[in-house]
Amino acid sequence: MSLTDTPSLTDIPFQTMDGETKTLADYDGKALLIVNVASRCGLAPQYATLERLQQEYGARGLQVLAFPSNQFLQELGSNEAIKQFCSMTYGVTFPVFDRVRVNGRREHPLYTELKKATDASGKAGRVTWNFEKFLVTPGGEVHRFRPHTEPDDPAVIAAIEGAVPA
Repeated sequence: MSLTDTPSLTDIPFQTMDGETKTLADYDGKALLIVNVASRCGLAPQYATLERLQQEYGARGLQVLAFPSNQFLQELGSNEAIKQFCSMTYGVTFPVFDRVRVNGRREHPLYTELKKATDASGKAGRVTWNFEKFLVTPGGEVHRFRPHTEPDDPAVIAAIEGAVPA
């Protein structure tokens, strides 16, 4: 999928944990790895791998963006608790934003657009679980990786390598 299909993707506002409004346009020129996260999920150890990717590829133009969601009833109750968990447990340095809904009537518009992208098997639609990953390239392509695909899976690394300068 390409941003030309959804020109508004970069302009959709979302909130930081401190209430500041941001958009993907604030990260212009970067490859964005957007992940819906949950602190009490069995996949939460992926935070460590996401942080490793941020450290390894950040200088080359990758930015991990985490969006906590309690959609699957596995996120902590407050932004402060989430922030503390991410920092103390996994040493997260990438931005973790305000909680969002990723599916349903009140889903965040960013996820409405991201979910139009297809995964490796050609399926679009609902986010199936926590830690679903979307890589938005600087050129506007959106690559989708399902929750059980590790952030350092060869397919994810290949997409990142293709999206950031050598």
